[in-house]
Amino acid sequence: MNIVITGATRGIGAGLAAHYTRAGHSVVGTGRSAGADVTLDVTQPSDHNALAERLSGVPLDLLVCNAGVYLDKGGDLETGYAADLWARTFAANVTGVFLTIQALLPNLRLGLRPRVAIISSQMASHTHASGGSYIYRASKAAVLNLGRNLASDLARQVAVGIYHPGWVQTDMGGASAAITVEASVAGLVERFDALDHDTTGCFETWEGRDHAY
Repeated sequence: MNIVITGATRGIGAGLAAHYTRAGHSVVGTGRSAGADVTLDVTQPSDHNALAERLSGVPLDLLVCNAGVYLDKGGDLETGYAADLWARTFAANVTGVFLTIQALLPNLRLGLRPRVAIISSQMASHTHASGGSYIYRASKAAVLNLGRNLASDLARQVAVGIYHPGWVQTDMGGASAAITVEASVAGLVERFDALDHDTTGCFETWEGRDHAY
């Protein structure tokens, strides 16, 4: 398969890139740092244009939209959640996902079994409304909605799945998180493999459970 993974220089993205590379697939991992195969700041349209130009005519079988930020962790309700944090978070976690898919849609339409996997979070769900992290929660709910609507518009063309990767031991999740990167990656790979036109629009956990919206 030809695979593109955003945010592939660390955490879950790096784990997915390593797994698929070991399995013999052609992987392009993007990121903002020098360690990426392709430099891509998902908030910058010019970067998306450059990526689309670089991959022009290349069939794409799987696009994993993993890049994201969590800028309001531990924010205080009375004094936190500044307007610029909202703008920066939505630019990365929502607009960045849309721009990535939009830029690579011609490539996906050339793929034999094209799929888009969007990494959201259980924090997108109304069933996990425990308070706090308002910006991150709102952005993940928005990208869940985005994925569901893309699944509708791309029906029978490109399958789209939205996933909760678990509470993972990464820089974002913290050392006390419940599962390792390796466990999350193993589960997500199974979910991505199972994604097809019959399950497009799904919101699932890394373990394969349907998640409440």
